[in-house]
Amino acid sequence: MRNTSRLTLVLTCALPALLLTGCASDPTPPPQEKILSGDQMLRDSQGIAQLGTRWQEGKQLVERGQALQREGQAKIDEGRGLIEEGQKIMRESEESYKNIKQ
Repeated sequence: MRNTSRLTLVLTCALPALLLTGCASDPTPPPQEKILSGDQMLRDSQGIAQLGTRWQEGKQLVERGQALQREGQAKIDEGRGLIEEGQKIMRESEESYKNIKQ
């Protein structure tokens, strides 16, 4: 019984002290950034330049596609106008034919 109470007393006093000590310690310093070599910087910049070139190619494709869509929409609109005009002419012709037949 005596050992149990002594252990309890030690743990009761020691545990908070250990926790406070851990919290009060100096924070670990941030990791130092690795200094890049000139060769590494050159490789990185070439990769970035390639990304920029690739992005420009993509932008040009998007612009060409949008232009084609605008042209296509204009053709569709023109086609719809021709269809409407043709249907109007067909209706008028059918009505004229019916009037002649009467």
